Amino acid sequence: MNANNELRFAVSDRIRDVEVDPAHVPLALLGEFQKDVSEFLKGSGHDIDPAHVQISVEQGSLAFVASGLLAATSLWADLAHLKSSGSLELMDVKRAAVVERWQGVAYKNPMRRYVVADRADQLGFTVDSTSNYRRVEPIWVQVEKYLYGKIVDLGGKTKANVHLALENGDTITIAAQKSLLEQEEYNHLYRFASLHVTAEENLLTGALRNVNLLAFEPYQPSYHEEDFRLMVSRGTRAWADVSDQTSWLESLRGGKA
Repeated sequence: MNANNELRFAVSDRIRDVEVDPAHVPLALLGEFQKDVSEFLKGSGHDIDPAHVQISVEQGSLAFVASGLLAATSLWADLAHLKSSGSLELMDVKRAAVVERWQGVAYKNPMRRYVVADRADQLGFTVDSTSNYRRVEPIWVQVEKYLYGKIVDLGGKTKANVHLALENGDTITIAAQKSLLEQEEYNHLYRFASLHVTAEENLLTGALRNVNLLAFEPYQPSYHEEDFRLMVSRGTRAWADVSDQTSWLESLRGGKA
């Protein structure tokens, strides 16, 4: 089976001098671990429905093997990120919370150990009393920039703002002065726009917060087929006498002719 279709979740411990396994597991631990596995699989994006995931129980430590995960892109991305960086910062917040919870338990109980791994053992991680998965403290800087997108809401009864749908599908709320919106003669609602804003930007993720509108800027992107044909025609004539265009371009760049 494809390695990126299965994940093994295992918890080991020694309770009352007995190793935890499917035949000897406290009911509380079984319930907590099952809940944690379900939450880790779902994440906050819910790209996995645990009701549709097949689970098998393996011998040894208490281990669940979840299959049917081939399309869980955010899950595999989170595992790859954690393996390469050891940081929880860019992980889904709910999955990161599970790892932090496991780490807190392991710090208090050195016998507790959690292991998550795919069948090929290429992705995964271990949480025990020596692990140190952490969130990087975000650094926010003041920026001034232009945002492009479609305005899907404008105004507000008590707090004036602009809701801008960006090209990546996200919608960002931009605070605005009522006087600035009132003086606009052009109706920007449900139209594409360029907004000059100030904001605080996360240096690690690029996320924006405390976004404030400075001005609406002219936004008239267009494609004129006739102008494009004219440019192609001019370029064709300009290069007409060049027999080997690749070599000529390399010579201009300082490469070998």
